[in-house]
Amino acid sequence: MPAEHVARDADIAPIAALIADPTRAAILTALLDGRALAAGELARLSGVSAATASSHLAKLLDGRLVEVVSQGRHRYYRLAGHEVAEVLEVLARVSARPAVRSLRQSRQARLLEEARTCYDHLAGRAGVELLDGLRSGSHLSGEDVTESGLVVLGRLGVDVEGARETRRRFAPECLDWTERRAHLGGALGAALTSALFELGWIERGSIPRAVSVTEAGRRGLETFAASKELTLHTPVT
Repeated sequence: MPAEHVARDADIAPIAALIADPTRAAILTALLDGRALAAGELARLSGVSAATASSHLAKLLDGRLVEVVSQGRHRYYRLAGHEVAEVLEVLARVSARPAVRSLRQSRQARLLEEARTCYDHLAGRAGVELLDGLRSGSHLSGEDVTESGLVVLGRLGVDVEGARETRRRFAPECLDWTERRAHLGGALGAALTSALFELGWIERGSIPRAVSVTEAGRRGLETFAASKELTLHTPVT
């Protein structure tokens, strides 16, 4: 008698199998900072040949985990959406941390723990403390922005109403896989992070996903901190 399948609301096995391959997992992780990368760069980051990377990218495309962005004759790959990033972050939280075997790996791990992008929003210690600052200043209430929050975020150039109008969840907590505490996710987290990049207060680091707080960012965020409007951790790089 054939086995009876009880759970039929989602067929997760094919997607799980795609992510389970080490090379494909490395490619997906490399794309977690939200940027589109060329196949050659993804091959280098995942430690395989260009032909091998292309084969894996074709499977990820078929599985709708990545998509292609064309610019002229060039093709770039990025995650198919924030839902894919969320799945990868959840897997990171329940996975074992790789052993650190060199000074370079130790430095990279420290930079990612201090500040990084979680697809399109700020994560790591900086992201956690940013959310703490918004809450301690009563700028967020649950998953909504307060009147004072509208003022503070407006000063930073965050399009709060534009974030509300997206089909994405507005301001959910995103449990940070290194801090084991929440940073700000969703449409508002993405809009705030984008504003900090535009201001030049944070910038991308030398390794994928890592970001650092600039001198201008330190000065600007210290002003907010002094008035108890906003605080943000400033990692030493």
